[in-house]
Amino acid sequence: MKTPKGIGQARLPAESVALEVLNAIQNPVVLIDHEGLISYSNWEAEVFFGSSAAHLARKTLEQFIPYDSPLLSLIDQVRKRRAPVNEYRVDLSSPKLGQEKLVDIYVAPVGDEGSVVLVLQVRSMADKIDRQLVHRAAARSVTGLASMLAHEIKNPLSGIRGAAQLLETNASDEDRALTRLICDESDRIVSLVDRMEVFSDERPIDRVPLNIHSVLDHVKAVAKAGFARNIRISEEYDPSLPLIFANRDQLVQVFLNLIKNASEAVSDRPDGEIVLTSAYRPGMRMSVAGSQEKISLPLEFCVHDNGPGVPQDLMSHLFDPFITTKPNGTGLGLALVAKIIGGHGGIVECDSASGRTTFRILMPVSKDVAAMPSAQMDEKSGKEQ
Repeated sequence: MKTPKGIGQARLPAESVALEVLNAIQNPVVLIDHEGLISYSNWEAEVFFGSSAAHLARKTLEQFIPYDSPLLSLIDQVRKRRAPVNEYRVDLSSPKLGQEKLVDIYVAPVGDEGSVVLVLQVRSMADKIDRQLVHRAAARSVTGLASMLAHEIKNPLSGIRGAAQLLETNASDEDRALTRLICDESDRIVSLVDRMEVFSDERPIDRVPLNIHSVLDHVKAVAKAGFARNIRISEEYDPSLPLIFANRDQLVQVFLNLIKNASEAVSDRPDGEIVLTSAYRPGMRMSVAGSQEKISLPLEFCVHDNGPGVPQDLMSHLFDPFITTKPNGTGLGLALVAKIIGGHGGIVECDSASGRTTFRILMPVSKDVAAMPSAQMDEKSGKEQ
């Protein structure tokens, strides 16, 4: 007599392989039987629903998502039509799942008994990758612009400034004020072009193994000695993080930019605070152009502040050049942050709401660091402390 097919049957080797494949998928996968009960969930589904597979088993989706969710009607539609359905950007936020549960949905029929398989693509991960590609494209556009400005503007400005200085020697007091204005404005434009020339620097980055916490502590000390002297800055570090393979000066520049922005956001608040955090967050992976390899980005470094937040109309353009809310800002600071982190193979993103803004940097664990002998890593880590 044949063994009935179903979840309870003895697992053959092929089944074990299939389960390993399902658990390796970076998206939540759920099998729902004809009665609407969850009969299988992979590891990512456990994370998404915040419950173990044993707890999810024999429960219905209605116990986790809003009763009027379009997902339920999609499942009914698949059962009736016996055809797969895709739906994009569906909000599954609920008290049990939490907020910001925006997903792409794929539902397909399985077998002839009304079972369906549900695959969710969490939009936050997809959006991170999309934003990173946009940030890198923006940085490349600034690179070309910076190169053009350096050649086409600085040389004429030098001549204009020299002519103004010659006129100043024989000018009246009233005219001398005008020649001084010409010199000052020429110097200001040259300074702006010099800042933009950083984007056109395509030389290989000189990187070494670094303790990220020593970098953050150094930046904090610089900030507390200057622009953030009256602002509380606290830390929540994961001391077990591995070294990162990076350029120290560039990372100092990145975090100085982020902390300076945060300090300006909270400067008018009596309870203004900046929190620096580090953590290990496995699961985030990004494809690399020209390669089939996917890079894991488990190292997370954040700068949090309790300021008024970033205006929503600026969020999608925040890392573009010349985007700023400051009266005298150039809008190049965050564009430079995106370029530097992108050059290190990482991602920078921003989450913001009133009273809570987080700039989050996700970076890879370097193979060069992972391959280093432990004694050598300890020696370099000790130097960074």
